[in-house]
Amino acid sequence: MELLLLLLLMLLLLARTSSADPSADAQALLDFASRVGHRRALGWSASLPVCTNWTGVTCGPDRSRVVAVHLPGVGFAGPIPPNTLSRLSALQTLSLRSNNLLGPFPADFANLTSLTSLHLQLNSLSGPLPPDLSPWRNLTVLDLSYNAFTGSVPASLSNLTALVSLNLSNNSLSGDLPDLRLPSLRFLDLSNNSLTGTIPADLLRFPSSSFAGNAFAPVLPLVPSTPSPLPPAGAADRRRRKLGESAILGITVGGFTLLFAASVLCMVVFFRGKGRGGGGEDYASGKAAKASRSSSSPKAVGGNRDESNRLVFFDGCNFVFDLEDLLRASAEVLGKGTFGTAYRAVLEDATMVVVKRLKEVGVGKREFEQQMETVGRIRHENVVELRAYYYSKDEKLMVYDFYSQGSVSSLLHGKRGEERVPLDWETRLKIALGTAKGVAHIHTENGGKFVHGNIKSSNIFLNTQRFGCVSDLGLSSLSTNAVVPRVSRTAGYRAPEVVDARRPMQASDVYSFGVLVLELLTGKSPIQITGGGDEVVHLVRWVQSVVREEWTAEVFDMELMRYPNIEEELVEMLQVGMACVVRTPEQRPKMAEVVRMIEDVRRFDTGNRPSVEVKVGESSGTTPGGLVQGSTGSASPVQ
Repeated sequence: MELLLLLLLMLLLLARTSSADPSADAQALLDFASRVGHRRALGWSASLPVCTNWTGVTCGPDRSRVVAVHLPGVGFAGPIPPNTLSRLSALQTLSLRSNNLLGPFPADFANLTSLTSLHLQLNSLSGPLPPDLSPWRNLTVLDLSYNAFTGSVPASLSNLTALVSLNLSNNSLSGDLPDLRLPSLRFLDLSNNSLTGTIPADLLRFPSSSFAGNAFAPVLPLVPSTPSPLPPAGAADRRRRKLGESAILGITVGGFTLLFAASVLCMVVFFRGKGRGGGGEDYASGKAAKASRSSSSPKAVGGNRDESNRLVFFDGCNFVFDLEDLLRASAEVLGKGTFGTAYRAVLEDATMVVVKRLKEVGVGKREFEQQMETVGRIRHENVVELRAYYYSKDEKLMVYDFYSQGSVSSLLHGKRGEERVPLDWETRLKIALGTAKGVAHIHTENGGKFVHGNIKSSNIFLNTQRFGCVSDLGLSSLSTNAVVPRVSRTAGYRAPEVVDARRPMQASDVYSFGVLVLELLTGKSPIQITGGGDEVVHLVRWVQSVVREEWTAEVFDMELMRYPNIEEELVEMLQVGMACVVRTPEQRPKMAEVVRMIEDVRRFDTGNRPSVEVKVGESSGTTPGGLVQGSTGSASPVQ
């Protein structure tokens, strides 16, 4: 009995020890707070539990150690006191962004060997960066932008092989850039420093905007330039201070980059004016987000934010961020479309999302939210899920998952040359099949009346099995823009009966899908400008004209000619595409039927298939028959 009581007592003591607050970590935080000035009260007290009551502090599952400190925008001023935060040896995430911290980079941060995320951007830290960064081998995100760091970029960055996001922009770093071989790196910003020399070959995969505002020697080939990543909100003073330098350097590099950078900066200012609240609320908002997703309906993220100014998540979404985090995130323009501009946003924890900023939305809050609810309920493996949305009078945002392989448009029409990896026939078939299944499912929603309204290759992405997934659905009915320019690529997907872009039909979705099939088969854009800009060639009309001239090998993408024994599948897929783009809407197949047609194309036999010699019937509204190989047609091919 005594042995049993002793065992129970030991278990109780062990339980108390494991559930006790981390007193050593608490003292380190109190020492830090007492030695650095701050405008906002933190609410830290030795009499309160660290893991539940201390603002911005997160403990591990067993509550024995502090693993995260989020204190953005709380008004810290002065140097980071030594031997304070560096005692948090289990710390994984440290965010002190948007304060007024001064002095050198803390040398004793080398003791934080468990760090995975470090955010010190938007401060006034100065001096050189630590020469040895090897203690941070677990680091995935490092953001030191908008400070006054000098000296060179440490070569020891190469030791951080887990690094996913690196932002050293808007400092005063100089010298040559070391050869950083970081296999996991997906976001890089070194812009607006004084770096010289050449850009290492391993970093040429990043867009030229990542290196703008330096004195690098031109090196080809660079990734085509994209607008500069967005400076985080709260950088007004630093942005103004850097703007003159950026303008001067931008003129020397070229007005093109400057023009894009200026447009993106304007967008940030606009975003900040509409969405920014007080600094340092992201931690509390994040906890609100976690709590909200335990409910059966979408809830607002943003703590005490007014109901009219909220980010709404859908059930099943595991993102933990709020509107402030989204607006502060590093962002890069992915593309501009009919209904808005898409950005890739990199959050503090290295999460990447796509944010669609809608333009010309002509409906009220209630109708907008109803449409978002309809879209957010759609769940299918071939439909890109809407994760969250935001509505205010002046801003409407949609949040999706980020697909790292890019859109089908970029995969299909990207720079062609010796280094290009062609989109193989197997993948093109899977893109068509997955997209067809996704659109067919969309057409079953809302009592079988739902319409996508904007099917095009830039809205199609590849899932992990490389099947097509459809994005950007249901936006056409929200837009006030009913007219699409005659020569835009979007116009090439539009069915002839669609006069008002806000009122598409399911049959017009079928037509757009047919254009996508022809695009996959030919490798050509839906619209091409020729003759010095005087002639507009539509892909559908070109294919139909070539077919009428009897079969020619000009139709199929030359990149497909390397694959043996696929002629029969090419011909059958051409039949599918031609059936979808007939002029009369009533004669087009339903999407469910299109799915069956594509499934019949792929025959999983291993024997050799004979070459096919058949003839395509005229596209006057009848489903094409076979193809006969004949003389080369006289129609001009779309390039």
